[in-house]
Amino acid sequence: MQVSWYFVTALLWPLLLWQGKRLRKLAVRLREAAGDRAGSIAASKVTAQQPVLKVLICGDSAAAGVGIASQQQALAGHLTRALAVANSVEWQLVAQSGLCCNGLIKLLQSMPEQNFDQIYVSIGVNNVTALTGNRQYRELCRELLALLSTRFQSPLIIISAIPPMQQFTALPWPLNQWLGLKARLLNRVLAQELAQWPNAVLVDAKLPLSPELLAADGFHPSAKGAALWAQLLLERAATDCKQT
Repeated sequence: MQVSWYFVTALLWPLLLWQGKRLRKLAVRLREAAGDRAGSIAASKVTAQQPVLKVLICGDSAAAGVGIASQQQALAGHLTRALAVANSVEWQLVAQSGLCCNGLIKLLQSMPEQNFDQIYVSIGVNNVTALTGNRQYRELCRELLALLSTRFQSPLIIISAIPPMQQFTALPWPLNQWLGLKARLLNRVLAQELAQWPNAVLVDAKLPLSPELLAADGFHPSAKGAALWAQLLLERAATDCKQT
């Protein structure tokens, strides 16, 4: 796969460079979702007393809800409402458009040390577009995982794989295929690193991204896409919690 990426890069670099510059110039710019980025939700089911579930959602523009009207319709809203069926939930959203892995690390380092039970992470798309090397990406992922594990008292960490960027409707061919291949390479690096972290899991659904799952910019998840994304993350989190 790595050899294929270098071959395509060498063969098509002038065209890829032109398409990338044109896309940056013409791309639709959408705002981050409006609404609260922290809060608490009481459990909707009357059950035996259970401890409050403390949740952090962090990452890039997808986590911030770019292209979605409100946080209630974005990833954070779908996750926290679903989690609050069985548990009362205290949650925070720490996300910002344009973040690469190192940017997320810096953002999290500014937070006070505290306890979280579950942390949901969306990162990597901007590392693809920045053409981060495999070795550097692995080092950054290791630093991020160490920070999350130590600063927030060994939570369960659920990391979204970089989505199949070749299916982003905003990206023209062959740029979409080239970035999609780069995304698969970085996902493989992340999966290899996660094997060293028993408290962290990777969610890579490999589902086709139909147009209704994408926002108006053809690059970020729509409200419907965010709902499906949250469902996939929660299914993996529930499975991992049962195993532990």
